[in-house]
Amino acid sequence: MFTGIISHLGEVTSNQDNSLRISSPLALFSHLTLGMSIAVNGICLTVTKQEDPHFFYIDFMPETAQKTTIQYLKKGMKVNLELPATPNTFLAGHVVQGHVDAVSKIINIEEEGNSHLFTFSLKPSISRYLVDKGSIAVNGISLTVITATKDNFTVGIIPHTWSHTMLHQLKPGDHVNIEVDVLAKYVEKMIANNK
Repeated sequence: MFTGIISHLGEVTSNQDNSLRISSPLALFSHLTLGMSIAVNGICLTVTKQEDPHFFYIDFMPETAQKTTIQYLKKGMKVNLELPATPNTFLAGHVVQGHVDAVSKIINIEEEGNSHLFTFSLKPSISRYLVDKGSIAVNGISLTVITATKDNFTVGIIPHTWSHTMLHQLKPGDHVNIEVDVLAKYVEKMIANNK
């Protein structure tokens, strides 16, 4: 489990043969152990190898490549990194599982005052889980939905989030991982089971 608060940025150094090699800050690398989970752009993955001084590897299945943006990652690209939550972690964002529900495309980015407004495409199959002022994870970042329709949604990005995540390298047409609030899924199932 994660909280959607990005602690560090990493950099992809290779993406081949269903394996990612990522350069990470030493402050994060020092907490990694083989077999542990880590969120990379919001995808819950497993550390499969470590390499001094600060590189780690994750292996991924073809299914993961097809259903997430891992297929678009190239050498030199920045990625959001978050270590798993612990019993002592502040829930400063919201409950994020690292299970991607859909890949979305950036429709528009515009500056508004000191912030950036992002508009993302949205699959109708998951639009029912989004509400205005609700929570959503975009590339693992816990964000608040400004508006949501059946085929798109908007979020606002404050300067800190802009500079401390990989969002600043994105442009319209790029793809991101979307994870809806899992609580909405549980509520939907409970209501359906009670009918």
